[in-house]
Amino acid sequence: MRLLMLFGMLVWTISMASDLKAQEKEGQSLLLLQEDLEQLTMEDEEQNWEDELEELSQRLENPINLNTATRSQLEQFPFLSDLQIENLLAYLYIHGQMKSIYELLLVEEMDRRTIDLLLPFVHVSEVESPDRFPSLNDLWKRGRHEALARFDVPFYTRKGYEKNYLGPPVYHSLRYSFRSGEYVQAGVTAEKDAGEPFGALHNRKGYDFYSYYLQVSGLGRLKTLVLGNYRLSFGMGLTLNAGLRLGKQYSIASSAYRSTGIRKHSSTDEHNYFRGIAATVQAMPDLEISAFYSHRALDGTVTGGTITSIDDAGLHRTENEVRKIHTFAQQMTGGNITWRRNSLKIGATGIYYFFDRPYEPNLRKYAMYNLRGNHFYNVSLDYSYSMARFSLNGEAAKGKKGYAFLNRLTYALTSDYRLMLIHRFYSYNYWAWYARSFGESSKPQNENGWYLAAEADLPHHWRLFASMDFFSFPWWKYRISKPSQGMDGMFQATYTPLEELSMYVNYRYKRKERDVTGTNGEVILPTHHHKTRFRLTYAPGCFRFQTTADYNHFHSQGKEPAMGWLISQSVSCALPFFPLSLCAQGSCFHTDDYDSRVYAYEKGLLYTFYVPSFSGHGFRYSVHLRYDMKDWLMLIAKIGQTIYTDRDEISSGNDLIKGNKKTDLQLQVRLKF
Repeated sequence: MRLLMLFGMLVWTISMASDLKAQEKEGQSLLLLQEDLEQLTMEDEEQNWEDELEELSQRLENPINLNTATRSQLEQFPFLSDLQIENLLAYLYIHGQMKSIYELLLVEEMDRRTIDLLLPFVHVSEVESPDRFPSLNDLWKRGRHEALARFDVPFYTRKGYEKNYLGPPVYHSLRYSFRSGEYVQAGVTAEKDAGEPFGALHNRKGYDFYSYYLQVSGLGRLKTLVLGNYRLSFGMGLTLNAGLRLGKQYSIASSAYRSTGIRKHSSTDEHNYFRGIAATVQAMPDLEISAFYSHRALDGTVTGGTITSIDDAGLHRTENEVRKIHTFAQQMTGGNITWRRNSLKIGATGIYYFFDRPYEPNLRKYAMYNLRGNHFYNVSLDYSYSMARFSLNGEAAKGKKGYAFLNRLTYALTSDYRLMLIHRFYSYNYWAWYARSFGESSKPQNENGWYLAAEADLPHHWRLFASMDFFSFPWWKYRISKPSQGMDGMFQATYTPLEELSMYVNYRYKRKERDVTGTNGEVILPTHHHKTRFRLTYAPGCFRFQTTADYNHFHSQGKEPAMGWLISQSVSCALPFFPLSLCAQGSCFHTDDYDSRVYAYEKGLLYTFYVPSFSGHGFRYSVHLRYDMKDWLMLIAKIGQTIYTDRDEISSGNDLIKGNKKTDLQLQVRLKF
């Protein structure tokens, strides 16, 4: 009996350990991109990362076989450079299939750090014959189902719930997905934001937002087919990019934007997607042809048969917001042709889109050259070429109004020393509704600039990065009543003496011009913004300690400087004998105003990334618990509280909270079967 009990305990321990390893492996999808996404979130706080994090997580569960990996599959990993991808494919072509994953050490330009990042996402196995598209029966048998539910419960009351908000304060979303290898993906997403009614008023069908998709890949010459909601990304993003917009980062590899073509949209983002049909066909070994059509009803204000404003928030909490629901329609169609042979790729993209009524917004002078009308188009040519240690990419685009150019040159002196030069010119009147690309602004319009970055992996575990961006705006910008210019400098030193110990310090200086408040744009002075961060990460055994210290200094001529600082400490522990992980974090912040605001990364729910900003004086605490039962059940609970010591009310308008505390509880449940 005792032997039986010991055997049972051993089996249970092994089972729990395997669950823990799976959990840790899945968690790497966030840790690998944490620094990059933190920086991007500071630049674009509204960006939704669900699709990117979900794809990375699924790739961990379904690693790519390097012996059959395509260039487009390898380009999914932002830490792989174009040269590393080129050398890896060349190695397989010359030497044949890999026998061991450790052959990556023999690939030219592959450093140990990149290999460590890549290992969780790939494997090596011999391939005797090409894969064939499975039968429907095999697809169903091999398929995995996943259901994910999320609830956000606030322990406070906003002013809007007194009379304006139409629904309860609980946020809720539900997602179901089916995946059968690389061949078929299908899913449905439903969401209700806080303050929106559920199953009542304008939401009599339940949720406020529904999204659905079916994606088929690898069916003969049909490379990808998506029905329902999808995203598009081609070229360098000057014509079409509804995906991740990488920009100025503390890494050359992650600063290099890559298109992803056609892929499903499974997140709760209610604006940044297309709805209809899209397909890519491998017409010839070197030629891909894509075509797509989208028809969507959008939110906005329509006055006298004319669209005067477009609302992309997706919030329908008040009667005023409800009146904007689906007031007009937008249709879009287009295609892409991409030819690739060896190291050369050439592509052409064209789209035509229109509203069912004229779009005539009331534009202020700084935005007088923004898009208006009801019929639009964009066309572009893009290219990519690699030669030895050089990699050159670019795109030239033309719209109904204006034009845009972007060119990027990367040079690897050795595997440890890299340079990158980017030039972009976006005319002040370039109209591109779906464009997102590299730049100081989120849209490629009214900007000209040169960006230079250098990166070095030094002996004794040091890594250095430095960049300088000089940009100008040919026309006015928001709060800048004249053509202006500026610069953005970044530096980071990273030291990793041990596998479980790393630290870095970075510094960023940005100078821009801005109207002096109260002068009606007659007085414009430069602003200077200094940011410094130190982060120490120590991960002994099952623990992970992370200490972060931030300091901001913002000033302009004739005004008192504003300063802000934040100190944050997090402690994580994944129990080695039980499938439970815990993360506790505390932050203390002190800023003089909004310009000197600070950001604090917190561990969020699955497929989410949370970087709240703080201005004022106060504290922030959070506790994150995750429990995994084998590979079929996951439970996450997170509670966080923000306490302000310099005010008696938080926010304003309908979002006003009476009191200085804000406490939220988030719950998430995932089932796999």
